[in-house]
Amino acid sequence: MARRKSAGAQPGPKPFAWTDEIEQEILTRIMRGESVLKICAPDRDDFLPSEATFYKHLADDEAFAKKYARARKAQAHREFDEIRQIAEDAKPDTVAVAKLQIDARKWRASKLAPKVYGEKVDLISSDGSMVPRAIDASKLSTDALRELMGVKDETPEPDDG
Repeated sequence: MARRKSAGAQPGPKPFAWTDEIEQEILTRIMRGESVLKICAPDRDDFLPSEATFYKHLADDEAFAKKYARARKAQAHREFDEIRQIAEDAKPDTVAVAKLQIDARKWRASKLAPKVYGEKVDLISSDGSMVPRAIDASKLSTDALRELMGVKDETPEPDDG
């Protein structure tokens, strides 16, 4: 005897078909600075997962979690690179907005890649003792951050010729 569906029963939601292409799209968009909230928003592209599906996959798939962590670190480097462009593009009437954008990016970079852009510990204090003190990297200038990181400014010297 065949079983009948109960009257009015609705089929459950179709499980999301996670693919390598979808994963790559999400990770690329994260590296470019887009948030998971935006990528997986209710008005998202129809081939992308919901936010809940994304975070469940992140929790369940260790390989994806490692790729996600690398994408977030790349996002931090991108945001740090954007700081210089924002500063260069600032006009006298947009300095306050540019400063806010720069401060936000410095803070985000310090949270996304704390070993690179986070607070550094100075082992020699100003009185010469070896008492560690924290340095808030989000309050440092771009040049000071580059110096702490050991990054040389490769801007060519002007030609006097």
